[in-house]
Amino acid sequence: MLKGSERKVSLKRKQGPLYQQIQKILKDRILHGVYPLGSIIPSEPQLEKEFGVSKMTVRGAVQELAQEGYVQKKSGIGTIVMRNTAYQKLSKGKRFTELLVEAGHKLEKKLLSTSLVTNDAGTEEYSRYGPYCQRIERLYILDGQPYIHLVHFLTAAALPGGGSAELGADIQSLYDSLEENDIVLENFRDRFFVESAPPEVCLLLKLPPGTPVLKRLRNSYDGEGRLIEHSIGCYNTELHHYLVSYDT
Repeated sequence: MLKGSERKVSLKRKQGPLYQQIQKILKDRILHGVYPLGSIIPSEPQLEKEFGVSKMTVRGAVQELAQEGYVQKKSGIGTIVMRNTAYQKLSKGKRFTELLVEAGHKLEKKLLSTSLVTNDAGTEEYSRYGPYCQRIERLYILDGQPYIHLVHFLTAAALPGGGSAELGADIQSLYDSLEENDIVLENFRDRFFVESAPPEVCLLLKLPPGTPVLKRLRNSYDGEGRLIEHSIGCYNTELHHYLVSYDT
């Protein structure tokens, strides 16, 4: 049986009902292989201790997961992970991270920093993002080894109050957080190329200075064609190739 995290997870009431926050965290762990398909998630007492909440709050979170088809409670056994892929609105294709999890890998996300940035009028950043943008820096860890360095820029159109506030620091799923703010991504455009990783990225990915990496630039748009997110990803493909899978 998989045990819950040893450290207590801090929840914030202003970010919504506690059971929904826990549901999102558990779902994110399932989608990233922390709780693999067919495994048993931590027991209710373990989750109560980890999140510092009541039994009813934990049960509400697990019931939400069960209704979405991610888990199923079996008497005398525990709560079993039944599905580890998310419904995709953007295309029939599966996310790269889902393909890794399906192959049996464990993918963890580490938030490195998040900040609200003011863009000066007349600059390229202003014309692209608007007067404000939120910069979110993350590190993805594959089976215990640093694998992807990602920097997201959320435009003013994606932020609460048109950029006067930022999304919470405890973001579990960026795209879920956008949907909670009534922003649905309808399409995206990716551009790939290979170049030497910057020194700070080499340090984070534990690569020798100047190591070539696969770089992905992504622009994500809503139904009105507005740019919502621009992201820059550096992938250590020596650790694992980048995969794309499409259904017919």
